[in-house]
Amino acid sequence: MAAKIKKGDNVVVLTGKDKGRTGQVLKVLPTENRVVVQGINMVQRHTRPTQMDPQGGIKNKEASLHLSNVAIADASGKPTRVGFREEDGKKVRFAKTTGDVI
Repeated sequence: MAAKIKKGDNVVVLTGKDKGRTGQVLKVLPTENRVVVQGINMVQRHTRPTQMDPQGGIKNKEASLHLSNVAIADASGKPTRVGFREEDGKKVRFAKTTGDVI
């Protein structure tokens, strides 16, 4: 089945501590049904000093979100569901609310 959310898409968070915030998808983990969104679901990671990072310390990074907790943002920035249709012999994704091609 084709992916409804892909790397580079703008998405809206539907639930959780970052509800209503938007961001760009950095990574999709299809086997785990999760996505990593830029600046969303930030967690603190305590890192040990290494040769690459002699300082170590507490670093902030994005944690993954479940696919069901995000939705594609349409042209107006509101969440929408994704559909598929064929245009000029190619399968394209479109926003269900507006009908625009994503």
